[in-house]
Amino acid sequence: MSITVDLNCDMGEAFGPWPMGDDEAMLDIVSSANIACGFHAGDPSIMFQTAETAKRKGVAIGAHPGFNDLQGFGRRVIRGDSPAEIERMIAYQIGAMQAVAALAGHHVTYVKVHGALNNMANEDEDLALAIARAVKGVDASLVNVCMPGLLMEKASHQVGVRVAREFFADRTYEENGTLSSRKKPGSVLHDADAAAERVLRALQDKAVTTLSGKRIPIEIDTICVHGDEASAVAMARTVRAKLEANGVSIAPFSRR
Repeated sequence: MSITVDLNCDMGEAFGPWPMGDDEAMLDIVSSANIACGFHAGDPSIMFQTAETAKRKGVAIGAHPGFNDLQGFGRRVIRGDSPAEIERMIAYQIGAMQAVAALAGHHVTYVKVHGALNNMANEDEDLALAIARAVKGVDASLVNVCMPGLLMEKASHQVGVRVAREFFADRTYEENGTLSSRKKPGSVLHDADAAAERVLRALQDKAVTTLSGKRIPIEIDTICVHGDEASAVAMARTVRAKLEANGVSIAPFSRR
């Protein structure tokens, strides 16, 4: 069976002089880069540098918007913003990334919402619809990266936005298809070989095994490795090697 899949990573998540992740090394491994847009991490110079390096290495780029939460890295639940405010917040960040990418000679082809906002949108239909409307309103050709079967994917279909369904190589899953809370022990995987085997099995079986042992059917277009973990580069390199050794091709979903 011939399989082609995208391999993505959240990056550009440094801020000023504070580093985060090894983006240079990661851009030699992944096929798509989700670049932070300045709210949860990143700044114009880092956005430019990341986009420019991705262009040079033939890596597709997407906007990676989130809550305006530098201190919490966008992983804190923030309530109080209306869906309309969230829609404008997402549009603002996508537009910023498009502008900086243009300066770097690259172009944004997709959007992947970051952290707590992404999790919240998969539990709140109004937020999911607001994000989908923002993506379509800025550029109807953009793809929205979503977790399969959850509210964000459903809202995107409802609004008329194309989706890429994402599987997380380094995270565990609950029975409803959401990610396990980072507060749970073992929710973030650090064993690269075990994670790579799990990704291969999920692609071949079109299913993910949850923490409870339940198997959930899923379709996968792109695989994520988080760039902020110390083991991120080794994880991504091991996952890619494992997939290619088993006949899986790696290519940006935005170019297929």
